[in-house]
Amino acid sequence: MDKLYWLDQIKLQDRPKVGDKAFYLSRIMQRGYPVVPGFVVSAEILRQFLENLNSSESLVADLPHSSLHLDVANWRQLQQVAGRLRQEILTATVPQQWVSTIFQAARKWQTGCLILRPTLAVSTATPGMKNISGLLESVFCQCEPEAIALALKRTWSQIFRARSLLYWQRAGIDLQQINLAVLVQPVENAIASGLLKANSSGWEIEATWGLGIAISQGEVQPDVYYIQQETGVVLEQQLGNKMLAYGVDDPASGAFSQAMPKSVLTPDHSCLSTYLIESAQQKQYALQEEYLQQIISLGTQLVSELGKTFTIKWTIARQTTSAKLYITQVSSPQSVIPHGQFIRGLGAAGGRVVATALVINNPQHKPEELPKGVILVVSAIAPDWLPLLQQVAGIITEQGGLTSHAAILARELGIAAVVNATSATSLIQTGERLLLDGDRGEVYRIKGDSKEEMERWGEKNLLSPHRPNPKAPPPPLTSHLPMIATQLLVNLSQSSLIEQVQSLPVDGVGLLRSELMILNILSGQHPNSWILAGRQAELLELWSEQIMQFARAFAPRPVFYRSLDWPQDLRLLSDSLQSSPQSMLGERGTFSYLRNPAVFELELKALASVQQAGYSNVNLMLPFVRTVEEFVFCRRKVEQALLTEVSQFQLWMMAEVPSVLFLLPEYVRAGADGISIGTNDLTQLLLGVDREQGQLAKVFNERHPAVMSAIAQLIQMAKTAGIPCSICGQAPALYPEIIDKLVEWGITSISVEPEAVERTYQAIARAEQRLILAAARRKFLRNS
Repeated sequence: MDKLYWLDQIKLQDRPKVGDKAFYLSRIMQRGYPVVPGFVVSAEILRQFLENLNSSESLVADLPHSSLHLDVANWRQLQQVAGRLRQEILTATVPQQWVSTIFQAARKWQTGCLILRPTLAVSTATPGMKNISGLLESVFCQCEPEAIALALKRTWSQIFRARSLLYWQRAGIDLQQINLAVLVQPVENAIASGLLKANSSGWEIEATWGLGIAISQGEVQPDVYYIQQETGVVLEQQLGNKMLAYGVDDPASGAFSQAMPKSVLTPDHSCLSTYLIESAQQKQYALQEEYLQQIISLGTQLVSELGKTFTIKWTIARQTTSAKLYITQVSSPQSVIPHGQFIRGLGAAGGRVVATALVINNPQHKPEELPKGVILVVSAIAPDWLPLLQQVAGIITEQGGLTSHAAILARELGIAAVVNATSATSLIQTGERLLLDGDRGEVYRIKGDSKEEMERWGEKNLLSPHRPNPKAPPPPLTSHLPMIATQLLVNLSQSSLIEQVQSLPVDGVGLLRSELMILNILSGQHPNSWILAGRQAELLELWSEQIMQFARAFAPRPVFYRSLDWPQDLRLLSDSLQSSPQSMLGERGTFSYLRNPAVFELELKALASVQQAGYSNVNLMLPFVRTVEEFVFCRRKVEQALLTEVSQFQLWMMAEVPSVLFLLPEYVRAGADGISIGTNDLTQLLLGVDREQGQLAKVFNERHPAVMSAIAQLIQMAKTAGIPCSICGQAPALYPEIIDKLVEWGITSISVEPEAVERTYQAIARAEQRLILAAARRKFLRNS
């Protein structure tokens, strides 16, 4: 045995070795979801084991290289062959080195009980292949060498059971096509376990006390909750019939209830025990409200990974001082894509699209235009490319991260995008048909271009069903939306989206990105170049008109315009594209205004022109403020431009440089009217990770305790200072679960991309309802 495949390290090329069950668990685990840790004994080990059965009379001796030919309609023969095959495996010896490797790895969990889950991959998909759920069962065992060896053989032998052999033959699957791996995980006692079944018409949650084996074996009738997917509201719940439960018979981990009578199971399940549920507990639901809401929140997050139709198995593990929700299994019809070769990157903008690839190997030579509806494949995208992107159906880049300008604009425009896709320009050829899945960060080759093949992939339905198409007419504003107290704002840069976005349930524009907005008028030249060429008046008019479009569309709702966050040298914007990504620091933000104030002064004149046109709803937000001196300099420039003469005008600053955690009171005294937390830069500076380095995506974690603590501190400091605090980074849109904390801490407003408005609205509503409910409960307890 060369190695074990740990869930948090499994790669795409490992999929045939680890099987689909382990592969999909590893994928969501590596995206930060709570999955029980584990490792995989690969399918190659089973093949080696079968090859080592060297008896000349052995039925399985040549199975790795051939297949059985038996009459499955002859039940007597089927049972005899299946019984002999399984007996040969169960009586054989597993090499001691294998057992020792597995045992030593499992000992790290300090658990007395293991579960071995069959995880299967079939090398060639067949038309008769259907859901094999229930065909192969999990095996429990003590964490001891002898028990592990037996459990491993029992798991392997299941592919030779009579019902398995019947299935393989009727599905047209030869035994040598089957790759059976074994996922090994620790088993802890559980408060409750169950399933979440999601589809487009609604969700269904099943729950029972203890481990989920009681449901899978049909020994209980679980509690059932019917959930409205869009809102997370529990529409109906039904109490089940739960007379018994399963727990771990392991003194080291603590039994469920020492007072309850237990009946130890057969040696096949030697580390499990059953216990009877007391009559009073039978009348209770297995899920407390807190845990139910955690499962609903988890399901909401998984929609972006798996689509609207999926099933997960979950367990709430009882730990020493707390409990934790884990995913134990995940399956999705959309997950099984039969075509072979595909490329993996980071899903930067959601949606699925089928289109023809256009590969550009030299991105420094920007084309005049791009063909409409292609999937652009390029190593990286320079800022001055961005206006061209509105023509494409999808984007694949070899470099960049989730917070690059290209990724941000793709999300705003609703263009499916995958970034950090290594070697994409060499692996893909112009003219190839591709399926780009921006939710999963995967790119597939489509074999053939027949009408039937294209319909199979839904070429006409370019976006995944759970993503609205921002290029289509906006749906009517739903009247059933609950009222929310937290302001919901939208991040924008493209005036072409105004008509679609202004009818969304938002309170204004929380972030108008000047960099992306102005690219539409610069013709690839830096603003400094326009000024030096004597075209300042022309640029001022164009700039003012761009801002005025947003002011006019959203009035009287506020628009927070963030001034330019670019270096102030004279290079063409496209020159910023190097063989390796540039640093995200340098002469950024307000520091560059001190070095060369001309462009900033022109911006202020443009804002003043908008005010003079009668629009008083545009405010200014300063980016990347490092020091109080920089802020004071900008404040004076603002006053000189007479912007503060309009009483409604507010001067805000981005809270993204960690020094603001120490200096915010001084900024307020210097005249800061509000702050907006930029989680992208705040995260990279707190954790020391360049956000543009896609290979560091795992480390760039906006949910890191240090980042969340900083956000909480900023919100509290703003409340103390009596100023509003917004958040406009990517974190709320990418990780809706943090909205609960933001609302609890007292965030004033949340600003997200247009595609995230609806789900963010619902997440805010749920968070506020939970706070109201918690307050009501506390009041009830005080009065009772």
